[in-house]
Amino acid sequence: MVECSFTFLRAIPLISMTDNQFSFHFVANSGAEKRAISYASTIYNLFDTVLSNKQPADRVIGQYFKEHKKHGSKDRRVIRESLFGLFRWWGWIQHIGNYQSPATFLQMLTIAAQLESHTWHDIRAAWLEFSDISNNAEININMLLAQSQTQDNDDVTSKLAQFHSISSLTNVTIDQLLPDWFWLHCQVAPTDKQSFIQAMTSRPPIWARAQNRSTQEVIARLKQADIEATPSKYFSDTLNLGYNSINLNQVAAYTSGEIEIQDLASQVIGQTCHPQANSLWWDACSGAGGKSLQLYSLMQQAGAEGRIVASDIRRHALTELQKRAKRAGFKRIEVAPWQGDVLPVASNYFDGVLVDAPCSCTGTWRRNPDMRWIDEVNAISDKPALQLAILSRSAAAVKPLGELVYATCSLASVENEGVVNAFLQANPHFELETITHPFTQTQHSMLTVWPQQANSDGMFVAKMRRVK
Repeated sequence: MVECSFTFLRAIPLISMTDNQFSFHFVANSGAEKRAISYASTIYNLFDTVLSNKQPADRVIGQYFKEHKKHGSKDRRVIRESLFGLFRWWGWIQHIGNYQSPATFLQMLTIAAQLESHTWHDIRAAWLEFSDISNNAEININMLLAQSQTQDNDDVTSKLAQFHSISSLTNVTIDQLLPDWFWLHCQVAPTDKQSFIQAMTSRPPIWARAQNRSTQEVIARLKQADIEATPSKYFSDTLNLGYNSINLNQVAAYTSGEIEIQDLASQVIGQTCHPQANSLWWDACSGAGGKSLQLYSLMQQAGAEGRIVASDIRRHALTELQKRAKRAGFKRIEVAPWQGDVLPVASNYFDGVLVDAPCSCTGTWRRNPDMRWIDEVNAISDKPALQLAILSRSAAAVKPLGELVYATCSLASVENEGVVNAFLQANPHFELETITHPFTQTQHSMLTVWPQQANSDGMFVAKMRRVK
């Protein structure tokens, strides 16, 4: 064990390190101070694991909670929201100093909590007091203390002004909330940049779909479980479940297959496919099957169940799809795993083929703010060749006059328009179909759904038809 001492405002703390796990030790004079230091130690270890090992934060924290069942719901909320808050504002906070310094890390926690308007004021106050903030000439402690009891404006420019006042780092800009390489590959219109960044620094709500029952029936059933759900003006089966965490396994509407969690932008893909009654569709990159279930549900709404074949290289994902289909009572969803490059389904056979290709997932950074700091530019640049190969291979399954839909949850043009244009150049027997943007009603040959347009993730979709 290695021990290092640092001078703080109230005590002499120690950081102990065993197997790369750090813990902060202070003289705590209250229960709140004890909890604050325990939280800080846990959050530090999780944060460092994510950055050092480049592991997704949701996976890291999920494993931690699985192994440490002692935490109650309040503990989990403080740990989870503080961790993700650090990543959400890391583009600014990282300029304060080295997070591996205990005093600096506590300063970062305090400022992130302020920017997030977290309500655990006693914990924030303890972090602030223990952080030795008076020794950091860049931090305006009076400004931080004066604002620590207020709820701040959610506007990102107001947050920036607040950060400038607290930190004196006036060269920090809103663009820095995303890495430089993002702006090189994701072309955001100048008039939309501020609203886009505003969306990317806030959490989207939990979006869901009603299936097997009407939307109003599902809303009523959710209300009985004290879950407030509101319908969307965009799609008749879409539900907004708000921002609070929900234990779905305790929700009867979920366990009986009457709702599925699916982001609004993701739902745009199935709506763009617009499968007809009794049609035959292949979901070529199905994952755990969210869009396969949506396609099937849309066929039901059109008047009659068709058939879905779902494929993926990951067997465990297909197993999860089968569980979800069984829960919903969808009996005509089959699985056909990819095995190498050989097409797992028949050629010239399907009315429609959906290729939701593996991608950089930049469109999901609202929900996963850590990914913008653990990914590098090759998360984008490495994908187009693979995406084009999958799209080209999958297109062989489309029958004459059938439809081919290409989608990603990326905002990078090289993964989206670039792939589609390359495919069309090599496959003149496919032509683009016009898509109506469901949120703006504008017409597009290829559609990017931006997070700020309807409080959702980001998504891309293009629809083609085999004409020869």
